[in-house]
Amino acid sequence: MSDSETIFALSSGSLPSGIAVIRLSGPAARTTLESMTGVLPPARQARLSAIRDRSGQLLDRGLCLFFPGSASFTGEDCAELHLHGGRAVVASVLSALSLLPGLRAAEAGEFTKRAFLNGKIDLTGAEALSDLISAETEAQQRFALSNSSGRHRKLYQDWRQSLLNARALIEAELDFADESDVPGSVAQKVWQEVQTLRDAIAAHAAGYRNAEIIRDGMKVVIVGAPNAGKSSLLNALVQREAAIVTDEPGTTRDLVEVALDIGGMKILLTDTAGLRRAEGRVEAIGIERTLERAREADLVLLLEDVHRPVAAPNIPDVPLLRVGNKADRLGPPVERAVGRSEYDCLISAKTGAGLDALMESLRQSSQVHAARAGEILPFRLRHVERLGEAVSALDNALSKESDDLELRAEDLRIASHALGQISGDIDVEDLLDSIFATFCIGK
Repeated sequence: MSDSETIFALSSGSLPSGIAVIRLSGPAARTTLESMTGVLPPARQARLSAIRDRSGQLLDRGLCLFFPGSASFTGEDCAELHLHGGRAVVASVLSALSLLPGLRAAEAGEFTKRAFLNGKIDLTGAEALSDLISAETEAQQRFALSNSSGRHRKLYQDWRQSLLNARALIEAELDFADESDVPGSVAQKVWQEVQTLRDAIAAHAAGYRNAEIIRDGMKVVIVGAPNAGKSSLLNALVQREAAIVTDEPGTTRDLVEVALDIGGMKILLTDTAGLRRAEGRVEAIGIERTLERAREADLVLLLEDVHRPVAAPNIPDVPLLRVGNKADRLGPPVERAVGRSEYDCLISAKTGAGLDALMESLRQSSQVHAARAGEILPFRLRHVERLGEAVSALDNALSKESDDLELRAEDLRIASHALGQISGDIDVEDLLDSIFATFCIGK
């Protein structure tokens, strides 16, 4: 990226809108604002101005702002034009900007990429901003905001500094073993601290599953026999016809997934093929997909017709909620019957009875994960991969003989290098395009 380039983009979303914001960043931001509005407003103060193209043609009247480089989001001179959000207005201003020398349209995520390259944020902060933009629920929003605070960078830098200090002591013992001021027993204490650090990194990495559920949603899979009412339950919960409902067994042969917001958590609810001995190849594939998705679930709703209960499928290590359907055919009201039932919930997908209790059970299950939204958790797969590399290197160091100090010091270097890659302190050039390509244009 050339330092002489000034980028611009619509940063306020789809049109038409009440207001549209066009953002500029780069060395020509100042002169561009002056040429199009006739004046440079005081730093970080909005001014109402006429906005004109290079020939003097009036394009719009709106607010203009200027942010000097040292105090801007990108670390460069930045400007903003707040326009009326009509398509023609925005198109004319973008066209006028494209005709000015030294300016070009921004690529996806390029403003945030420049902020990273100019040291305004680290990679974990950039990724958290991406999550904040795409947040759909309260838990996702809180998690992304918490992750954008720089606390991950501090944690990884502290761990990395501890490893650098340990390396320094070990290498000092190697290089100055004959000197009286270098204690020969220093290594023993170092390795005790390295073991403690290794355990802390491993425990931190283990929290990724909770972070993944908060970011991507809790996977809830409905399984059961044909005609148990799985599709009817899905439709009742989402309050629309998301799945086909018929009396014919085996109607659902593919997975139907919908997203719900329950208690501020994203819930990915999946309707599946009925579990029975398949009568055809297509249905057999659907049943296999059902079992595969159930094994990957965070919670399985085992739905049964209360008049025709079936044995639960063998799905190890997945929390299971037994739900009895078609309770409207029972004698007592559902609310009284549930206390005497072997089911966790008794419902009627047809009448809606018991659905509030089922939704509350889903909310309680999801809150176990939502409660961790304020914790420091690795929230991207690449974080976990680098943390795994660090743990593996530390395991190698700890398993070597005590007199292999050179090799053990190299293992510590590998571990500290892996930690530095997470926040972008070292050697991440090959990652930048893939990370910032996930952003929208103008961010």
